[in-house]
Amino acid sequence: MKGAITPYLSFYGQADQAASFYEEVFGLERMASQTYGDSNFPAPDHAKEFLLHCLLQKGDFKLMMADSVEEQPVQPRSGLALVVECETGEEAVEIFSKLSDGGQVIMELQDTFWGAKYGKVKDKFGFVWDLNVEKEK
Repeated sequence: MKGAITPYLSFYGQADQAASFYEEVFGLERMASQTYGDSNFPAPDHAKEFLLHCLLQKGDFKLMMADSVEEQPVQPRSGLALVVECETGEEAVEIFSKLSDGGQVIMELQDTFWGAKYGKVKDKFGFVWDLNVEKEK
């Protein structure tokens, strides 16, 4: 097995918008991006501009995403949080602020009993992010 797990986020017609959002939030670069219309993959006409695949990356931090061509039933996402280990408290505050814009704060960014600054936020696309900064010892 190679290194870290790469999250692959699924959308319905919002993957390109989400990719732009995550580029801004995390400072990621769009390494690869392809729409259904630019591929040989069969897709309904309404989905030609949907993303078939997108890779965002900054160093070892990677996110992949795509649009489904079929609308999925609306179900809250649950049972999974994406943890981001931040370098500094300032970085955590900045990312937390951007993720919570249009989203929902679940736990304010705060000092914890386990010796870290930690917060939890659901972004405007329904994904939960845990931000963690280990305190210097």
